[in-house]
Amino acid sequence: MGLIRSISGVRGVVGQDVDAATVFRYTQAFAELQTPGPVLLARDSRPHGERLMNAAAQALRQVGRKVILADLAPTPTAQFITPRKHLAGAIVLTASHNPVDYNGLKFIGHDGCFLNEQQVTELFSRADGIEAPSEMPIRRVRSRLSLDAVGLHLLDTLNLSCISVDAILRKRFKVVVDAVNGAASHALPTLLEALGCEVVTLHTTPDGTFPRGPEPLAEHLSDLRQAVVDQGADLGLATDPDADRLALVDETGMAPGEELTQVLAVDGFLRRTSSRSPVVTNLSSSLLLEHVAQRYGVEVQRSPVGEVHVVDLMRTLGSEIGGEGNGGVILAESHLGRDSLVAAALILDRLAQEEASLSTILSQLPEYYLIKDKIAVDGYDSEEVSRRMTERFPDAEPITLDGLKLLWSDRWVLIRKSNTEPIIRLFAEAASEAGALELIRNVREIIGATESGHASGSIS
Repeated sequence: MGLIRSISGVRGVVGQDVDAATVFRYTQAFAELQTPGPVLLARDSRPHGERLMNAAAQALRQVGRKVILADLAPTPTAQFITPRKHLAGAIVLTASHNPVDYNGLKFIGHDGCFLNEQQVTELFSRADGIEAPSEMPIRRVRSRLSLDAVGLHLLDTLNLSCISVDAILRKRFKVVVDAVNGAASHALPTLLEALGCEVVTLHTTPDGTFPRGPEPLAEHLSDLRQAVVDQGADLGLATDPDADRLALVDETGMAPGEELTQVLAVDGFLRRTSSRSPVVTNLSSSLLLEHVAQRYGVEVQRSPVGEVHVVDLMRTLGSEIGGEGNGGVILAESHLGRDSLVAAALILDRLAQEEASLSTILSQLPEYYLIKDKIAVDGYDSEEVSRRMTERFPDAEPITLDGLKLLWSDRWVLIRKSNTEPIIRLFAEAASEAGALELIRNVREIIGATESGHASGSIS
C-alpha cells in the first residue's frame, strides 16, 4: 500500500511502510523546520509506539533539540500543552483510528495546531532528502524533561468557563467508559471522577490491544452498549486510540452515531453561553448542526474535511466552537484541536442543563439518516465522476471545496478522497434511510462500483 502522507501526517503498516528509519527522517525534517525550543513527544498505546518514539528522540537530539516526554498521552493533550509551555512543537506517535498494525506521526506546530498543507508539503520534501542512521537505538527513551501534560490538560478542562462543574456534580452521573485500551484509558475516567461521576471502565488497559474496531462507530460499540444497560448507567462514552474523537451511548444502550457528539456539544455550549460567533464544521457533517445552531440564531460555516481546515476557518471567523462529525469537538477556549476530554465535559454539561435523559434529548432532534460508504481508489477519475454527477443531478448546488458535494435543502451527497486511507469516501444524508441509500446507489452507479460496505443509521 505504501506510506500515507497527508495533512493528517504520515502513517502506514509497521514493518512495511513505517519503521524506526521512517520516524527518524520525518522527525528530523520536522525539527529542522520549527522555531527554536524543545519538542514534546507523546504516543498512543500501540505496542510498537515506544520503540518508534526512541527513533524520534534520537532524531531530535541529533539536531540539538531538547526532548520533553509526555509518553502515553492523548493527541489533544499534546496540542493543549504545546503553546502553554512555549514549546517549538510536538510529535504524537499514533495512527489514530487505523488498525493496531499501523502507526505514524502527527505533527503539531508551536501554536498547538496541526501543520497546514503548505507546511506538511515542505516537511515531506525535506524528509525525502534525509538519510537515517544504519542503526537505531533499542533502549528506552530517557529524559529529565518529562511532563504531566495530562494532569494539566484535565485541570484546565475542569476550569472551562462554558461548563458548570457544580451542575454536573449535582447530577452524579453514572458513566461507562470504553477507551479501546488507548491513550484515554486513564485520562477520561480521571476527568469523569473529578466531575463527580460514578465511572465503570471497559477496555481501559492501555496495552495497545484493541478489543474492538478502533473507530468509535456504532457497529463497534456492542460491549459498551451492553455494559450501559447492565450497569444501569446514564450514558456510555467511547474514544478512538489517540482520544481526539468521542462517541455516545444513551441509557437504553442505543448508539446514535458519532455525528451526535458534535451536535450535542454545540447545543450545550450555545445554551450555556451568549456566544453568537459562527459554528464551524466540515462538509461531511450532519445537517442537524444547522438545525441546532438556528435555535440560537447562529450561523454554520463549513470547511473541507480535515481538522486543520476546520481550525483555519475557525481562526478566520473568530469561531468559539466547531469540529467534525466523526466525534471531534473543537473548543477554542481550550485549544484548537479535536478533543474527547473537552467533548465529554460539554456533553455532561448539556445533560446537566435540564431534567432529561440522553435518549429524551436526542428524541427532540429531527430525524436524519447519514450513510458513510467507501470504495477502492483504483481507477478513480475525479474529474469524470464530477462531470457525470453534476449532469445526473442538475437541480443540486455543486460545492467543490473538497471533492464534490451536491447539496439540496433537505439532503446532500459528498464524494472525496480520504486523507488517511487509500480509499474514496462517500457520504449521503437525507430525511429517510431510503433517500440516503438512493443517493449512494446513484453515485456508485456513476463511479462503476456496485458492492457497498456502508455504515448507516438514524442520527436523531
